[in-house]
Order: sequence, then structure tokens, then C-alpha cells
Amino acid sequence: MVNTNNDLKRPRPGRPPKDLAGDVKTRILDAAQRVFLERGYQSASLDEIATTAPASKPTIYAHFPGKQALFEAVVARVVEGLTDFEDFAPKGRSVQDRLASLGIEVVQRFIDETIGITRATIAEADRFPALSRQVHEHGRDRAAAAVSNILNGATHTLARGAKGAFGPKRSVSTAQIFMDLVLLPMIMRALMGEGAKDLRSELPAFVRERVSFFLAACEADWGK
Repeated sequence: MVNTNNDLKRPRPGRPPKDLAGDVKTRILDAAQRVFLERGYQSASLDEIATTAPASKPTIYAHFPGKQALFEAVVARVVEGLTDFEDFAPKGRSVQDRLASLGIEVVQRFIDETIGITRATIAEADRFPALSRQVHEHGRDRAAAAVSNILNGATHTLARGAKGAFGPKRSVSTAQIFMDLVLLPMIMRALMGEGAKDLRSELPAFVRERVSFFLAACEADWGK
């Protein structure tokens, strides 16, 4: 049988054409995230993920032992990307403005990027008890580290030598309280089905109100 030019150019099964070449692991994770969000963990299949990537199932198994490991990797990647605040510079000169800027950024990222994966992990909480906690706790703690940096800087600005809430020994725990005040209510509303557009419209006023309450509580703590 004589091969035609079309036969010679036809890509081998399971391999993406050159225009889809790149980081195959990234393609697999992107496809898996899309399928898990659309289908849920139980209904998602490696066959559909392989087709979406595109990549062969042996290629997927070369990177991940199975569907469970792939789901865990998707969650870990979402959380890691969401909570990278190292390059984020809060706007404003006052502590209140900088905390509000950071709080708005944190909530927006959670609403825009993790609500779907949070719902997916909650649905599988019995199967993956640590994952649903990881999405919230790890994300909150990483964001709290950025808040803590602002609070440490505020120690000298607002309370020279203070041993209160802005003191270096307590800034991390105080920052976690701040994150719970700002983040938790919005996450719960988003999980209950409120639209992202409506939540974003309320976000600046909501965060500023919570920042004012937080700073007032800290000031009260300084006086003790």
C-alpha cells in the first residue's frame, strides 16, 4: 500500500498536533479542572479528560497515578495560584487603605477562581476530608501572611512599642482574624448561589466597613 501525503502528515493517535504542543502536564491539569467542575469528581472520567487535553490515557498515568491523584493536584494548583500574594502591592498610604485594598483583592480571587473547586471539594468531603479544608484554610493562611506584613509595618506607624494586636508575636493570628471577618461572609454567600457580579458591586463598601471594625478592635486591644 502506498502512503499518501495526508497519511504521512496524520498525527499518531493520542498525541496532540504541533500547534497544541507544550507542557503536557499543564494541559492535563487544565482539562481535568474543566471536567471536574462540569461533571463533579464522581461523574468525571479519565477518558473525557484525555479527550479534552488532548492526551492519551497512558500519558495521563505517566504523570498521575489515577483520578484521585489528578483531582488532588488540580485542587493544590488552584490554591497555590490563588494565594500567591508576593507580588501584590496594596494601594494606599494609610493602614486602612492598604488593608482594604488587600481585602478586596483576596475576596475577588476567591469568588472568581475557587468557588467552583470549593463546591467540588465540599461535595466530595467524605471521600477527601482534607481537601475542602485545604482550599479554605491554606488560602486563608497564605493571604493572612500578606495581611501580617501590613500589620507589622503598622506597629511603628500607629503604636510605637505597642504590645497589642499589631505586635510581631500576634500579627499572624490577628491577620487570620481579619481574613475571617472579610473573607468568610463573602465565600458563604457565593457558595449559597449569590452572583459574582452582585458580590463584587458590594465588595468595596463591605470590606471598608470590616476594616474599620477590625482596626477599632485592635485599638481597643492596645489600651489593655
